[in-house]
Amino acid sequence: MLTYPDINPVAFGLGPIQVHWYGLTYMVGIGLAWWLARQRADRLGLSKDQIGDLTFYAAVGVILGGRFGYALFYHFDRVLADPLWLLRLWEGGMAFHGGFLGVVVALILFARKHRLPWLKLGDFVAPLTPIGLGLGRLGNFINGELWGRVTEVPWGMVFPGAGPDPRHPSQLYQFALEGLALFIVLWLFSRKPRPMGSISGLFLVGYGSLRFLAEFTREPDAHLGLLAIGLSMGQWLSLPMIAAGIALMVWAYRRQPQTN
Repeated sequence: MLTYPDINPVAFGLGPIQVHWYGLTYMVGIGLAWWLARQRADRLGLSKDQIGDLTFYAAVGVILGGRFGYALFYHFDRVLADPLWLLRLWEGGMAFHGGFLGVVVALILFARKHRLPWLKLGDFVAPLTPIGLGLGRLGNFINGELWGRVTEVPWGMVFPGAGPDPRHPSQLYQFALEGLALFIVLWLFSRKPRPMGSISGLFLVGYGSLRFLAEFTREPDAHLGLLAIGLSMGQWLSLPMIAAGIALMVWAYRRQPQTN
């Protein structure tokens, strides 16, 4: 059993303002994605300034979509009881699947504004997305939240507030799978010209599959537990992503125009 490195979730303070590691991981993720996007800006024929606008659109989509998705998928009853809770972002609560839908809407709006094929824009953004996903999971680990299920593996950890039993550090599994591994696969795949939509499709299949697998080691939300046939909410939300990704890749390779 390993000892959980009890890290202060507050990175530093600026007078009455406390800056949390979780927020910093998101900022670093967005910053890295912005920097990498600037290196590939010529693929879309966008200027450096337009890449900044694209990053802003995506960031707003992540925040709004992530919050609304968390409320809809995991705490809809709480919203009904206290609608203003939805606006209290400082109390925490974000969901990837909601954030994903928010980014899709943001990309469609940006594509219309700049008269770009939105699937081509999706292919451009997809390889950059795992950066933020992985760093966000590191933020979860630092916060000691979203821990894994009880386990007997040698690297199990006892998380504060999770009882005396060692648990899977599932946040680190997700960092390695949905963050690092998915980034490498998508980055290498996107280095060569691909049919438009295929990179986006691979992201959907890759993230959905890796999230589905990681959920087997992650403790289900206490108020939801496991749902039908023993699957978690995260797994049920990932299945449509996998199906949509497969369909998109099949369509892309049958249609064949290249995205870059």
